[in-house]
Amino acid sequence: MKSELDSKYKLIRLKEVLNFTAISSSTHYMHIQQGLMVKPISLGVNSSAYPVYEIEAINAAKISGKSDEEIKLLVSSLMKKRSEFC
Repeated sequence: MKSELDSKYKLIRLKEVLNFTAISSSTHYMHIQQGLMVKPISLGVNSSAYPVYEIEAINAAKISGKSDEEIKLLVSSLMKKRSEFC
């Protein structure tokens, strides 16, 4: 069984995010612009990733039928938590 700590620190690349969300890359980037998806974390000059727990939280909100406005609030709170993380 995975611990919550493992999930909190695991990063996934765009390809995995697209598999988890079942959307195209253009839709993914449009969702970022609309505030419906978290922004990636830079890992270097040409590398970025996403915390898996953030993607899971967004997917759970969509599955439970949350509105776009509710998902935007969730994304905003996830991004805020990143800045308060350390």
